[in-house]
Formats: sequence, structure tokens, C-alpha cells
Amino acid sequence: MKKHNFRNLKIYRRAIEFAVEIYKHSTAFPKEELYGLTSQIRRAVTSISLNIAEGSGSNSEREFKRFLEIALRSDYEVMTCLEIALKLKYCGKEDVEKLIAEADEIAAMIAGFSKSL
Repeated sequence: MKKHNFRNLKIYRRAIEFAVEIYKHSTAFPKEELYGLTSQIRRAVTSISLNIAEGSGSNSEREFKRFLEIALRSDYEVMTCLEIALKLKYCGKEDVEKLIAEADEIAAMIAGFSKSL
């Protein structure tokens, strides 16, 4: 298997930027959510880029795809957290729609990249 330099992968860079946006938005969550939804969404969003990076060092394409699958599932987890945050009125509808649209694009990129391996 050809090793991938994760820093050069567009999906990795996009996942990093997405994490920064989620961190910025989650600072507005109530303080009592620090160990609840705030922690959960932050762990999920960082898991996306972390799994892309870790998978890029795999010895096989099959193993890399497994890490990409985990990254994709983390992306879905972020979307769910955003929907919960919206229902709890921790975020505005417009912000959540933009963030979910970005998560959808990242999901499509991960799926497409995985198929190309």
C-alpha cells in the first residue's frame, strides 16, 4: 500500500478546519454542558482528523478504510450533537445548518476517498 501523507490530504485539512469551527461554536454552550454535550461534540470532531491521520499510516488499504469508516462515524456523531444543540437552543438554526452542511461535505469526501483506495 502506498503511504499517504495525511497533512497533504484535503479531507484531513478540511476536518481540522471543521474542528476549529465546532470548538468556536461550542464555547457558547452552557457551562453545565462542559462535561456533557460540549465534551462529546469536541471529542467527536477531533476524532475525524485523528482517524484520518492514524489511518494514513496503516500497512494496508483495508486498515486505512477502517479508520476512514471510524472518521465518518465520528462526523455523523457531530451532526447528531449539532441537532441536539439546536433543540436545546445552544446554537442558532442558521449556524447549525451551515455546520451540518460542512459535515455532509466532509462525509462525502471521506466516502469518496475510501472508495478510491
